Amino acid sequence: MARDEHKYLNRELSWLEFNHRVLEEAQDRRVPLLERLKFLAITDSNLNEFFMVRLGGLRLLCAEGITRRDPSGRTPPEQVEAISKRIHAMVQDQYRVFTREIEPRLAAEGICRFTPDTINDEQRTYLSRLFDQEISAVLSPMAVSLTQRFPVLANLGLHLLVRLAPATRGAKPRFAVLPMGTALDRFVVLPSRAGHHYILLEDVARLFIARLFPGENVVECRAFRITRNADMSVEEDGADLLAGMKEILSARKTSECVRLEIQQGASHTTLDFIMNALAVERAEMHHMPGPLNLASFMKLSGISGFDHLRYEEWEPQPSPAIDARKSMFDILAQHDLLLIHPYQSYDPVLRLIDEAADDPDVLAIKQVLYRTSSDSPIIRALRRAAQRGKYVTVLVELKARFDEARNIAWAEHLEQDGVQVVYGVKGLKTHAKACVIVRREPRGIVRYLHFGTGNYNEKTARLYTDISYMTCNEALGADASAFFNALTGTSAPQRFLKLELAPLGLRERLIELIDSEAERKRQGQDALIMAKMNSLVDTDIIDALYRASAVGVPILLNVRGTCCLRPGVPDLSENIRVVSIIDRFLEHSRVFYFEHGGEKKVLISSADWMPRNLDRRAELLIPVDDHPCRDALIEMLEVTFRDTAKARLQLPDGGYRRFRARGHKSLRSQKELYRMAREQMTQVRQERKTVFEPHRPSGTES
Repeated sequence: MARDEHKYLNRELSWLEFNHRVLEEAQDRRVPLLERLKFLAITDSNLNEFFMVRLGGLRLLCAEGITRRDPSGRTPPEQVEAISKRIHAMVQDQYRVFTREIEPRLAAEGICRFTPDTINDEQRTYLSRLFDQEISAVLSPMAVSLTQRFPVLANLGLHLLVRLAPATRGAKPRFAVLPMGTALDRFVVLPSRAGHHYILLEDVARLFIARLFPGENVVECRAFRITRNADMSVEEDGADLLAGMKEILSARKTSECVRLEIQQGASHTTLDFIMNALAVERAEMHHMPGPLNLASFMKLSGISGFDHLRYEEWEPQPSPAIDARKSMFDILAQHDLLLIHPYQSYDPVLRLIDEAADDPDVLAIKQVLYRTSSDSPIIRALRRAAQRGKYVTVLVELKARFDEARNIAWAEHLEQDGVQVVYGVKGLKTHAKACVIVRREPRGIVRYLHFGTGNYNEKTARLYTDISYMTCNEALGADASAFFNALTGTSAPQRFLKLELAPLGLRERLIELIDSEAERKRQGQDALIMAKMNSLVDTDIIDALYRASAVGVPILLNVRGTCCLRPGVPDLSENIRVVSIIDRFLEHSRVFYFEHGGEKKVLISSADWMPRNLDRRAELLIPVDDHPCRDALIEMLEVTFRDTAKARLQLPDGGYRRFRARGHKSLRSQKELYRMAREQMTQVRQERKTVFEPHRPSGTES
């Protein structure tokens, strides 16, 4: 490496490269049209969170005068400058694909957005009546000025900034803000004989804005929205974490503005006013060449009647290892169960917890809930179990960012039903995915376990790739009980038999496995590392991978998002290959494979290889020793590394390029894994059909 090159890529710029790969799916004409719109909405939603969390935190460092360099060698101001340039270019790319490709193609298919300039007389009459009868009754303009306290504007909320003519000649212009709110649908459907015609709510309001200001001359009307800093944490020295989290949610409503988006074409007068009112710099101003809040177009991507513009349906398959005639306890008593979601159904996980709630032999259920759905069947089962007298303990992580309010509500409901609720662990986020069911059986007390790489959310289990591992292994059961005792009690965690726990030993175990692979390579043994995760940022682990690469260990990394490792650099990482897969499902599972001289060690985890996961979260690393389950995970990893359709290869400079399939058919790993799941289930169904089971007499003849 050149002396001035750093060993690590910048985390923020690497994340922006990830979001650009998502944007590439919106740009790809081979992707169905409404799916392209969905990917575009995702890129905007991702940017919203990036501004609220990552950029908000960096701006605070800049304001405090912090000049400490990150592992890539950049100071906070240098990072902000590089990020700003990259984001502005990305936003231009977003609107270019939206206005030049996606919208015209949608219109050709009958999904047409109208504007005040393109509606006809009939549509104008319809909208006029709608505005007078419904919309104007909901909207309330607020007069604003620089001499009075500016009203609190909702984070990411859509607003109209209205400039009125001066009251007298020579007076200053007057302004009003019109919040669009959330009570009205942004996508106002227009009457049409065919297709789906609509106009945006802010355009309807702009069309009839004068009616909200009778007797005034409206000079200008522009849509805008602000993004507030959400990078704030609760003070955990206090006794009441629940109250502290409620204070954080309240504080986010008034935190400083880190981005101001405004409809392109606003006058200097209007721009100067809103910048002064919100105390934002020009660098934080973004002039949008199209509709604001592209993330909201996710709703439009789901309209009915246009299935030909979407991916074909891939219904999650039942696991071939599940016999519907047996209880989950009977199945797990016979063998471990591994599920690869969303190709295989999440129903066995729901069924296990549901059966546990009703089974009279179940004594206790212990579970960690980080994120779950709005109408969670798992929450219902846990509440029912407590109502039936079972000992139910649930750790509800109140610090799960942007799910705090939902988790606070769930925690309070669970407590009302008699569930013992723990609000996380002081100083840590509990991100582990684990459930322990304690059951009394003739052989004694048996612990049935579920470990996952994803949240207990049946909805995202159809959208994210994740792993569920279910077992009644005694050693894992003892470890899982010790894990919950450490979380819910005040005792120090004991040494586990099989599990590893962050922040105590998970990083050390991973580095030990990587270094062991390097040592086996030195000794002439078989060595190989394959790992799949969301993000790779931790420099200690990156250094260990560099050491293994230096002695010739082949290392294959599937990192969906941020990757601060530089692959393919001579004398540093020439044996490391990094790919990122962006496809219809969000790649979310964390799976790690070590050849280990032929012993083949496979582990799953809730943790990415990031300092936040390894130092500031309670995470689990779970070995999968059962051979059929282990082999299924190895096969899954191998398929992902053969992807030439949706995988991108990371370059040493942090950029990515698509594969060029030469001489053979390209492979799309998600499609292949779904095909495999269907084929396995089809084969099992056929085998079950060919089994002859005669009716036997109830007694035997003498």
